[in-house]
Amino acid sequence: MMSEPAFHVQESPAKVFATNAAGTRIELPALWLRERCQEPESLDAATQQRLFNPHNLDEDLTLVEAKLMGDQEVRLSFSDGHSGRYDLRHFVDDFDDDDGLPAPRLWDSSIDFASITRDWDKIDDHDYFRDTLEAYLQHGVIILKNVPTDGGHLVDVGETFGHVRSTNFGKYFEVCSRPESNDLAYRSVPLAPHTDNPYRDPVPGIQLLHCLTNETTGGLSTLVDSLAVADQLRTEDPEGYRLLSTVPVRFRFIDDGVELIERRPMIHLDAMGKMDGVHYSPRLDYLPLMDEQSTKAFHRARRRLGELFAHPDYQIQFALGDGELMMFDNNRVLHGRTAYDQNEGFRHLQGCYIDRDGPTGHFRAMVKQARAFQATVSTESVTAA
Repeated sequence: MMSEPAFHVQESPAKVFATNAAGTRIELPALWLRERCQEPESLDAATQQRLFNPHNLDEDLTLVEAKLMGDQEVRLSFSDGHSGRYDLRHFVDDFDDDDGLPAPRLWDSSIDFASITRDWDKIDDHDYFRDTLEAYLQHGVIILKNVPTDGGHLVDVGETFGHVRSTNFGKYFEVCSRPESNDLAYRSVPLAPHTDNPYRDPVPGIQLLHCLTNETTGGLSTLVDSLAVADQLRTEDPEGYRLLSTVPVRFRFIDDGVELIERRPMIHLDAMGKMDGVHYSPRLDYLPLMDEQSTKAFHRARRRLGELFAHPDYQIQFALGDGELMMFDNNRVLHGRTAYDQNEGFRHLQGCYIDRDGPTGHFRAMVKQARAFQATVSTESVTAA
């Protein structure tokens, strides 16, 4: 859980300071404060959208007065004539690099399956759904039991957590053995851990795979947490990690009537510079053109990355049973499959994609609702007393 910053108001000369979780004291710039004015004529209460354009503010604007009005409230006046009352607690979110989401929990092959397994039959319960979202956001994967197997129900699951995204494979796709298929996923061969569709822009954020039936002894599902693996690579080979996170790789997919190409680094860093996933698919990537020394270093790092993805210390293997559905972050969690013998019986899964902002949006809204409810209860308790 994020440690909230502490704010300090200095009246003469007028200044506002914040002390962050690391203990660093920061002066909040006048422009930064002016942009965050909170009075009704500047900020719509319902949408929290501004009713003015802050891009037009004078770059030389200054804070001319700061008057403390209460424990967490202050009146600020600026050189452009604006004066308004501020609740300093509204600034807390600006110091949260996770934007209100639970911190990721790195995992390896010792993960407790109970921590990522939930029951689809209970998902309509508000608290159970929030708990499921939190577990998913922490681990990047959730396994749902008791999803009906008469076909197409993974779309219902997808629409519960977000919005199903159609691709050239359709709104959802059938995963079963088809010898002349356009992708190796539709063969009975083993599939090493990989990212789906790294050649697409944007890459599908979340994948759902629902087992309708598996009558074979093979076809085990495999999952790997790329955050744990990349952390190990960074420790072993900092320069290789840097290359994989900065040098774009070309990914390519060819099908009838479409050729999809995209360039992106194999290790993905978010806007804050934190590693949040990978784009990894050895069947579809091409070594970037560099000088010989950099090429060797890059190749050495990606080879080690692949070794770690396949290592039993990091990879989990399990049989996805009839009625079980795994939903995983396609950027963070790599998935694969062991080989199977189609002569043993029928193996049929269905898959679809949703965007990453579905679960995060639901979770933030539920947290906000819970806080508003708690604030109302606390107010009522004080009034009753």
